[in-house]
Amino acid sequence: MSNPGYQRLLRCSAQEVRDRLPGEGADAEAVATVIGDLGDQALLGAISNLGGHDVDALRDAYARIDDHRPTVILAYTVKGFGLPIQGHPQNHSSLLTAEQFASLADSLGEDVDRPWRRFDPDSPEGALCASTAEYLRRDPVPRPPGLTVPRDLSRTPPSTSTTQAALGRALLDLTRDAPDVAARVVTVSPDVSSTTNLAGWLNKVGVWSPTERHDWFADDSETVVKWRERPTGQHMELGIAETNLVGLLGELGATWSRWGQPLLPIGVVYDPFVGRALEPWSFGIYAGGQSILVGTPSGVSLSAKGGAHQSVTTPSIGVEQPGCVSYEPAFSVEVQWILLDCLAHLGRPDGRSAYLRLSTRPVDQHLASVPDDPAARERCRAQVVAGAYTLRACADPDVTIVAMGAVVSEALAAAGRLSALDIGSEVVCVTSAGLLFAAVQARAGRSDAPGWILDAVFPAERAAPMVTVLDGHPHTLAFLASINTVPLRALGISTFGLTGALEDVYRHHGIDTDSIVRAALDAVG
Repeated sequence: MSNPGYQRLLRCSAQEVRDRLPGEGADAEAVATVIGDLGDQALLGAISNLGGHDVDALRDAYARIDDHRPTVILAYTVKGFGLPIQGHPQNHSSLLTAEQFASLADSLGEDVDRPWRRFDPDSPEGALCASTAEYLRRDPVPRPPGLTVPRDLSRTPPSTSTTQAALGRALLDLTRDAPDVAARVVTVSPDVSSTTNLAGWLNKVGVWSPTERHDWFADDSETVVKWRERPTGQHMELGIAETNLVGLLGELGATWSRWGQPLLPIGVVYDPFVGRALEPWSFGIYAGGQSILVGTPSGVSLSAKGGAHQSVTTPSIGVEQPGCVSYEPAFSVEVQWILLDCLAHLGRPDGRSAYLRLSTRPVDQHLASVPDDPAARERCRAQVVAGAYTLRACADPDVTIVAMGAVVSEALAAAGRLSALDIGSEVVCVTSAGLLFAAVQARAGRSDAPGWILDAVFPAERAAPMVTVLDGHPHTLAFLASINTVPLRALGISTFGLTGALEDVYRHHGIDTDSIVRAALDAVG
């Protein structure tokens, strides 16, 4: 019979079972004869248990497994077995009544008012619980060693670079400036190591393998990535399997709580595919697995590959994911500072995960205007990791342009053109919309996040109409207008992407320099 037909029998009286079970086939009479001599309770008991709830039968089946070949045990179980709700198609959300719960307790010889009472320690059940508790007992996990992650590295970025390329360079610099920290970094990638700029790091640390494996392309002069597989390797390649990747990140990120030895896992995926990996990564964070997920390349800046490889909603994902702080840097130095700060928050009881959204869009690094003075540089670094900093100041701005990520170039160009129109503009570079939103919530007493960054970057005395722009959905930054209650024009991507030249794609979506200038003029009236 079909499974629904069987499940319906579970809700039948004994007489209904006698009427329904034989059916109308050739063996109907024989079936009726077999069950004819059974009492009502015996019949109902036999029908409701096909062996999946027979623990002794299961033990016997496990004992007879031949370990030399694969074995499958089919244990047919019934949801709600033995309860009045068993077999009902809607029992997923069913609750027992007080009377039904009391009846269940009586049938089990339990006290309904003491549902969690322990077994008599001298009983077989009590002895089993005691022996199992002893078997599961573990020595306390030692406190993870404190890793001293540097705040800054001694590298000057190239004059023109991408944030994606900056990630690989920062990891290599870490092996030189902080080798003890770099030794705990494990990178994971779903078959995109070279296309996400991890080649240099991978060549340095090698690929993990349980045993040393021969590299058949070691003598190929055109092979850029040296695929040396060995037990000391610090990179893991999973093929195109983002879900497996984030599951591994969760396990690697939990070693601090299981053995007192923290690893610093970094997973690199194409940003459009963060969504497909989000659920298991979120579960890993919930279970204490602290990791860094890098989504790159991101946005319509990857215009050459068309809409399927252009992410729109991922900035929102970063803002909304609990236990995680999200960043979208615009310059290489920001990547360095942010990565170091994120590593410093991994592998510890009060730690957190991070999501970095990086881009393949080349940006002139001189635009970052990083101060040479050490104190001023540290001030800038602190603001970057706190969520935002003022990139172009204006004493009395008519409009504030807030940019995040690769479109900072367009924001600065727009500010220059507005200045020629006698419109003063301040340009703010946002690195973490999530941290800024937490600061806004803190002002309203809904969060304990630090709020100083809002006073530093969005002071009330310089409040002006605002234009926000990013290579992602515009609502990501729209809340910023509520800091000082100013008029807002929010620019971003809200449709599927297209293939084309970068400037044409930016113009199509309204995040180019002309669009920012028009939005600023609208904002100031």
